[in-house]
Amino acid sequence: MPEVSSIPDPPGLEGLPQQVAATFDKESILARALPSFEARNGQRQMAIAVAEVFKSGGLLMVEAGTGTGKTLAYLVPAILSKRQVLVSTGTKQLQDQIYYKDLPALQNALGLDFSAAYMKGRGNYLCLHRLNAYRTGDLLASPGDQTTIETIAEWAEQTNTGDRSEIEDLPDNLPLWNKISGTSENCIGSDCPKHQECFVTQMRQQAAESDVVIVNHHLLCADAAVRQSAYGEVIPSCTYMVIDEAHGLEDVATQYFGIAVSSSKLERLINDGRRNIDQGLFETPNESEHLAKAIEDLNDKAKEFFTAVQDHRPIPERIRMGSKLLERMTAPGRQLASSLRAIGLTLDLVDEPSEDLLSFGRRADELSTQIDFLLDANDDRFVYFLEHQGQGPLVRASPIDVSSIIREVLLKRMQTTIVTSATLAVDGSFDYQRSRLGIENGSELQLASEFNYADQTVLYLPRQMPEPREPNFAKASAEQICQLLEATKGRAFLLFTSYANMHEVHQLIESTLPFPLFVQGTSPRSVLLRDFRCTTNAVLLATASFWQGIDVVGDRLSCVVIDKLPFSPPGDPITSARLELIAKRGGNPFNEYQVPLAVLSLLQGFGRLIRHRQDRGVLSILDPRVITKGYGRRFLASLSSTPIVREVDQVSRFLDK
Repeated sequence: MPEVSSIPDPPGLEGLPQQVAATFDKESILARALPSFEARNGQRQMAIAVAEVFKSGGLLMVEAGTGTGKTLAYLVPAILSKRQVLVSTGTKQLQDQIYYKDLPALQNALGLDFSAAYMKGRGNYLCLHRLNAYRTGDLLASPGDQTTIETIAEWAEQTNTGDRSEIEDLPDNLPLWNKISGTSENCIGSDCPKHQECFVTQMRQQAAESDVVIVNHHLLCADAAVRQSAYGEVIPSCTYMVIDEAHGLEDVATQYFGIAVSSSKLERLINDGRRNIDQGLFETPNESEHLAKAIEDLNDKAKEFFTAVQDHRPIPERIRMGSKLLERMTAPGRQLASSLRAIGLTLDLVDEPSEDLLSFGRRADELSTQIDFLLDANDDRFVYFLEHQGQGPLVRASPIDVSSIIREVLLKRMQTTIVTSATLAVDGSFDYQRSRLGIENGSELQLASEFNYADQTVLYLPRQMPEPREPNFAKASAEQICQLLEATKGRAFLLFTSYANMHEVHQLIESTLPFPLFVQGTSPRSVLLRDFRCTTNAVLLATASFWQGIDVVGDRLSCVVIDKLPFSPPGDPITSARLELIAKRGGNPFNEYQVPLAVLSLLQGFGRLIRHRQDRGVLSILDPRVITKGYGRRFLASLSSTPIVREVDQVSRFLDK
């Protein structure tokens, strides 16, 4: 979106609800200016409710069913209010839609000059200083990385933003990018020779001067965590905020208000220390030798610690830290923390250390403090666990209940907050989300979808499916999928609750189905979606990250298959800790946490299917528990407008209508 001058100083907001109501009338300025605009009662009702809260202050929770047009329903009041408004989304797709599509359209339609900024986390932006260090040899790159570095350097000369998403085919988990991105651990601050050209600095300056600031929940929580630690701020201090896709905020807050120490983080620290030595930043050889010795000792201690963590045995993706694991980790962990502190002591002896060295020392001190906290493992507000990721093991402490954190460090500093999603209510109530997000007061509005699910969808529940725990469930699932996709002619998302389930079914169907198959993990997410949208009769196999924030309009997608009811695994450390806490407080963990969370996840998966009034499609749940278990009624009640069919022939007849 082009940058334009800011709106003049705002007047009072007494007339905002009436102004917003008129904007959404059938003969309004929006109707005349936007060819795709159609007057929707739910959208107008939501927009007026948002305007009322902007006028009077407070908090509004809005569940706006798919097709309501909730994005325009909060953007129009935000723009007309002439306040600086922060909009946080759960997905990049919605950020892109707001910035590149909705705001430019509204700017033209409303005839108002306003500016907008699109903010992402620092790791999305290229660090010109680090890139230059690799190109000049101050940092050593592998031969394989060198070609990629030159490609990125060519792009760096043309980009205005430094945002990695502009390089479409850049792999999602490219290790090189971590070394040349603008993360806080890579940043040396205002002493950087590239400070004036810095993409992160420019992004923040633009945001401070903008009327609408678009972020995602990750950056929103990162900013709140920075403010909580009194280190400053990441995003502007807005007092008007919209949290869209709010159903995902708890998970993101759990990540950002915790502590994590990974082998890759230590490896980056060690490599940066070696770089500082190679650059000759010391007055005397003695200073350099002392640091080199401290760094090599740190490298040895890091290897010993993470060897003890893994103990040469395969581990689950996440495992809770019990007494045996903690005992095995403690001695090498304390030695690692001591080695990190030794880095700081060594740097204290350096005369006039550079900003690179000071930053290196601060990172080492922070890591030592974090390791001590993880090894103490005595704060009952946290759950402590080991996680294994693609780049190595990670030791983490996550808050069990983030509701009070969200309330105190995020919601309370806002004058006006709109909390919205297509999936907020469970069993017709917002109580679940209120409890999870720490929302004590505020008004509520629940708006049904504008789509006619009774005519546009069917829910296929196959007969005689085995229970998910039975060994033949994957084989039975593959057989059902093949029959169903023959009826739908492909055009399907197959959504799985785990990678293991996805890969097992993929192996069973890949030689049987005559349709193009795209599998999560084989290409970057954006490339998979692009290829799916461009390919006739395609089938995409994916896990949880594809359950939300994805639009495929039209007949490219006519079927969504969900293999199992999407319960969080009870053995997951965070889930198990939350279940224990609810039970300790006298609640029913299954009914109060597991079922509501799974219902909302199911609705997110269902939401991929119908994105337009002309769309028609089939949702299939292969898990028989939706019929055989009492709690299944809560899932079916959430889909009550969708007719149930039990035979594939009925699916064929529906699609042929």
